[in-house]
Amino acid sequence: MTSEAASLVVDARGMRCPWPALRLAKAMRAARDVVLIADDPQAGREVAALADEHGWRIEGDAVSAGAARWRVRRD
Repeated sequence: MTSEAASLVVDARGMRCPWPALRLAKAMRAARDVVLIADDPQAGREVAALADEHGWRIEGDAVSAGAARWRVRRD
């Protein structure tokens, strides 16, 4: 099991969509496990669509301090 500390973390707080999803896509080219932090309310929908398009798995959408956090993995 991979911990968040071992994951690549992309902090997209303050960015409006589509930037969080674009940052996630770029990170996923280099990593198999990325944690995305974003505070744009549209980010969840964008992340889900991107993951569905590429066959990535999304784990959680924990919210803390006004920002959501998703772990995205590819096999």
